[in-house]
Amino acid sequence: MTILSRLAAAALGLTLALPVSAQEVTLRLHQFLPEQSFVPAQILTPWIARIEAESGGRIRIEHYPSMQLGGKPSDLVDQAVDGVVDIIWSLPGYTPGRFPRTEVFELPFMVRDAEAASRAYWELAEAEMMDTDFRDLHLLGTWVHGRGVIHSARPVEKLEDMVGLKLRAPSRVTTRLLEALGATAVGMPVPAVPEQLSKGVIDGALLPWEVSASLRVGELVKNHTEFPERGIYVATFILAMNKDAYAALSPDLQAVIDAASGAGFSAEAGRLQQGEDVPSRKTAEDLGNAIVVLSPEEAARWEAAAAPVTQAWIAEMEAQGIDGQALYDAARAAIEKNETP
Repeated sequence: MTILSRLAAAALGLTLALPVSAQEVTLRLHQFLPEQSFVPAQILTPWIARIEAESGGRIRIEHYPSMQLGGKPSDLVDQAVDGVVDIIWSLPGYTPGRFPRTEVFELPFMVRDAEAASRAYWELAEAEMMDTDFRDLHLLGTWVHGRGVIHSARPVEKLEDMVGLKLRAPSRVTTRLLEALGATAVGMPVPAVPEQLSKGVIDGALLPWEVSASLRVGELVKNHTEFPERGIYVATFILAMNKDAYAALSPDLQAVIDAASGAGFSAEAGRLQQGEDVPSRKTAEDLGNAIVVLSPEEAARWEAAAAPVTQAWIAEMEAQGIDGQALYDAARAAIEKNETP
């Protein structure tokens, strides 16, 4: 054996003898919002930093915002499933019908507090969704934003004011909700909202306060309608990983990912996103915009008008072989449990 051969053999032996913990890996995270937007900047970037730090630099996560790796927001789930990317942050609502159980949190007037609802979402996902809706993904986080708000070109002060409005709807459930309330629903991902508002394609949008400021919605419409108790809607989010990419990690690196994810991370993400509603709402106030908070009596009229949307969803789930009433009851119970101090 030549000297070079002996050196090569020795190097190979050292490589094979390295402990599993020496594994190093680079993962690619793909999502649809600009990097400076609230969720990427204040939730995803700190999550990445924690994993990189706690792995001792053995995990590196490359963050690709604004669909930089190609495709549309609705493509993100398939990109993760197919291994085009390793991790995605997205809304299940961008792929209508694919994650039916998640829609229970998007039903009208379900959520008062995003932190409680986000923890409830994770709990229900563990109980009902890991082997069903999310069977093709490794789930890392589930959360909702703060109470949804109607942002509109003309004032919405009572239920009848919805008639004739063309409003952006973030999901299948909210499309049905808007139609039940007399408006015309126009589905689109959130990055498209400013352009469609400026062109007059839509008269307004369902959005949380948090994202409205970064989209400069308050400069495009001057009226905002809130509800006194539970938001008219929330949208659900997922942070999810390609299953093979997760399985390929050594157990100690999987443990790093796990420790940074799950119920606690989900609840914190909901809390943070809801917290950003406060400064974003103030931005609209500072612009001199009108903010209407409906009275409890008027809000009750809206809830009554929206109730058939929930009943139709439950019936639709039943037709798919899903116990919709039980899922709805479980979601309400989990939210209420987590709202209790």
